Amino acid sequence: MTNQEQFIALLNKSLDENTFIKVSLANYKGFTEGLKNCYVKKIQIKQKDKLSITYRYQTKDIVKNYAYSEGVAIIAGFITQGAFRLATLFTIEFDSVFEFINKDKTSLKKNKATHTELPSLEHNTQKNRLIVSDGKSYLHQLNITDEKGKVNNHSQDKFKQINHYVELLSPLIKNLSKHETLHVSDMGAGKGYLTFALYDYLSNVLHLQTQVTGVEFRKDLVELCNGIAEKSNFKDLHFVEGTIEAYDAKDTNVLIALHACDTATDDAIYKGITANADLIVVAPCCHKQIRKEIEKHKTKNELDFLLKHGIFLERQAEMVTDGLRSLLLEYYDYTTKVFEFVSEANTPKNVMIVAEKKLKTREQQEEIRKKIKETKAYFGIEFHYLEKLMGL
Repeated sequence: MTNQEQFIALLNKSLDENTFIKVSLANYKGFTEGLKNCYVKKIQIKQKDKLSITYRYQTKDIVKNYAYSEGVAIIAGFITQGAFRLATLFTIEFDSVFEFINKDKTSLKKNKATHTELPSLEHNTQKNRLIVSDGKSYLHQLNITDEKGKVNNHSQDKFKQINHYVELLSPLIKNLSKHETLHVSDMGAGKGYLTFALYDYLSNVLHLQTQVTGVEFRKDLVELCNGIAEKSNFKDLHFVEGTIEAYDAKDTNVLIALHACDTATDDAIYKGITANADLIVVAPCCHKQIRKEIEKHKTKNELDFLLKHGIFLERQAEMVTDGLRSLLLEYYDYTTKVFEFVSEANTPKNVMIVAEKKLKTREQQEEIRKKIKETKAYFGIEFHYLEKLMGL
């Protein structure tokens, strides 16, 4: 039996005998860009035991839950292929450390147990939440929790989404240059679930002096959110009625627009660029403008066969739209990253574009501008709406 097989056998035994604490996978040498570590713990979902794997990337964490057999198979694949060179199994009886040295050499060591008690599954699920449910009146007023702070059954996904959102923004905000007061504009705030959570995190977790403004077109939601903010004693959180296009974003340090429809996302990006914001975060929704451009011109290229199928055309239009948005942001002195916001189980709009201010040289700008021009020609695009807003 190889060392890999012995490690997996010990893992299965600890799960069978209920001695399992966790597994840590480190020293990643695989091909998934940005992946650094994996952490495995046991959780309960609807009274069924699962293995929860946290995939830790440079800018985000992605958590996926598996049946025991599936989770163990994933761990086995990681260490057998040498993707993770170091794996540690923690149990209440011993720790087991597997190391992949090269394709011909591995080691397996058994050490004294670091932990002697099994963790509470409920506690283990909740302890990493940046936004906790207890004592948060705004969560109760938004119908996410009951009066005792327990998350309502129908709001479990929303509560997870709130925390996922804050977790994504947390390292980005911590990297910002210091401001006496951090000004955040949340464009198209809706009912304010994420706006309230971000203000709570900035003010009560990071203890930053901050002013957060939620911009919303619907008067009834503005009045509702301002009432909740007042009852929650969130003195520097305000909601204003109006459109993204008409909002004065001057002095904004962080601009956010989640699921603003079609070119409203470009309006938000434009506001962030012209405000010289340190951080722009958007999760685009709909991509009609570029799709119409592609359909109108039907340029012949290696990908034109996709135009025959509506669903492929839609996906192509989404990627091209957001790819050009990223290039345009980079032209205007931002570095961009594109990654998943929430799983499709919660919303199909799962792409988030993050842009952090970073000056470019003239040569870099000209190279980016050339790429924008080439991309437009390739796909038969006369103009991108954001490009027109910026006057490029």
